[in-house]
Amino acid sequence: MNKVTAYIKESYIELVQKVSWPTREELQSSVIVVMVATLIIAMIIFLMDTGLSAVMGLFYKMIA
Repeated sequence: MNKVTAYIKESYIELVQKVSWPTREELQSSVIVVMVATLIIAMIIFLMDTGLSAVMGLFYKMIA
């Protein structure tokens, strides 16, 4: 039990004193970067899905 208490105390000290938390402006700019990257990746996946769906549709029409 003593080790658990020491671990919790050390974790708290590290979070409060040693971690450098981002400022509000840094956090906002990071959120914008993540949102833009997410939209780009979503569009790429959408285009790939649409293209593959069209190719498979043509393939199935050729077979049927």
